[in-house]
Amino acid sequence: MQAQQVRDGFVELYAAAPEGVWSAPGRVNLIGEHTDYNDGFVMPFALPHTAVAAVSRRTDGVLRLHSADVEGGVVELRLDDLTPESDRNWTAYPAGVVWALREAGHAVTGADIHLSSTVPSGAGLSSSAALEVVVVLALNDLFELGLQRWQLARLCQRAENVYVGAPTGIMDQTASACCEEGHALFLDTRDLSQKQIPFDLAAEGMRLLVVDTRVKHAHSDGEYGKRRAGCERGAALLGVDALRDVPYADLDAALARLGDDEEAVRLVRHIVTEDERVEKTVALLEAGETRAIGPVLIAGHASLRDDFRISCPELDLVVDTALASGALGARMTGGGFGGSAIVLAEASDVDTITKAVEEAFASGGYAAPRVFEAVPSAGARRLS
Repeated sequence: MQAQQVRDGFVELYAAAPEGVWSAPGRVNLIGEHTDYNDGFVMPFALPHTAVAAVSRRTDGVLRLHSADVEGGVVELRLDDLTPESDRNWTAYPAGVVWALREAGHAVTGADIHLSSTVPSGAGLSSSAALEVVVVLALNDLFELGLQRWQLARLCQRAENVYVGAPTGIMDQTASACCEEGHALFLDTRDLSQKQIPFDLAAEGMRLLVVDTRVKHAHSDGEYGKRRAGCERGAALLGVDALRDVPYADLDAALARLGDDEEAVRLVRHIVTEDERVEKTVALLEAGETRAIGPVLIAGHASLRDDFRISCPELDLVVDTALASGALGARMTGGGFGGSAIVLAEASDVDTITKAVEEAFASGGYAAPRVFEAVPSAGARRLS
């Protein structure tokens, strides 16, 4: 239905049928937060919520963009005028992809694009990456560029880092481009090697809930960049290329070398222990011990809250309330400073936990959260 609506919208806007329709999903990160720009490990899976784009080629150097989700008409841009950090609107994400493709030497000569997305914006579920990936996949197909999925993800990351100006890692774009239905993606962000890990909670009588706190975050704001710069400083102090290179077994010795540099100690400790948590989660899932990942998720939230310091009262309230109501595990997910938390629960406990979280938000004077089940879904693909 979403695809047909986007196709119809394209025809209404541009008075012609699109050459095709594509989709790319948002993602939830099961474990592995802020490790991607430290060359570490992550474990996202794709959501059923998607950005859908109807696209046709142009040959006149013009890019026309429209979103069904944003007020306003078609935005027309000239490809030769695309300049990094010149656009603070939603159009920066698709325009940045076109800029990145052309900067890399790919012959993209223009496009008409109409978009619609069901990925909640600002919820830490990678709505921006979904926009980027759906556009780059469409252009890769239409202009017959022959790029692999991991290459598309790299180009989208460059678009977000350089064109948009947000210092994000590679996880979000790779998840949107490469995830498979019924699986979580174990990704080594250094070499981009991937392993699809079966993750079918329903078959084991469990569910994973996403609780969108409705507290908005923005990666291009300063706090995200400060954490990244702090991690890079910690790596430099320890004489390693990235914090990925600090072995978990050597963590105490590494922290001792940092002395009384309290910020560096906290950031390094989170990244090194978080990489260990990703590897532990993979081992547990592969051993069929899915319920045992609950304590790993809990430990991850404590590290993000206390060491990385990117949680917020609403996220902590979700985690504490869910655990008090019988959840197997819970933690914030995404970049932090708002967004969403995930809750691992027995299927029979979902209603109780959901009600408790909603009541806790009402009692705390917060806006009602949005709660939905996260089902591991397919990555980006052409629909027609």
